[in-house]
Amino acid sequence: MEFHSKLLQPLTEQRVRGWNGPLPFYMTYPGYYGPGQEEMVLRDMEYLQQLYPEAVNRYRKRISEILDRADYEGSMIYDEYPDRYSLRALAGSVYKILQKEEKTPPTEELVQVLLLNEVYKRRHGGRRGIRF
Repeated sequence: MEFHSKLLQPLTEQRVRGWNGPLPFYMTYPGYYGPGQEEMVLRDMEYLQQLYPEAVNRYRKRISEILDRADYEGSMIYDEYPDRYSLRALAGSVYKILQKEEKTPPTEELVQVLLLNEVYKRRHGGRRGIRF
């Protein structure tokens, strides 16, 4: 029990490099991914995506291919705050494409989740993403 209680203790301010002044509460907890650690988070995300069920992985890859057409400089997926309705419209058009291509298409909610995950990866320098 003592071991687990030590894991949940926040870090002291002296143990966080490059930060002057008091730390925000979320930066003191173990497992916080700060600036410059996005690559590690993306690698972890891509590894876990490989463990998706076969059908979901197939949908994810196809959604990624479809999103390549909307991935250009100045695209709305790279806006600071992408419009919710535009993203839903994009998910709807991807869903219609998958309905035509697949015998058993995914649900619309699954398409939205997979699309938003792919947008997140690209916005943060994922495999096909553009680094800013």
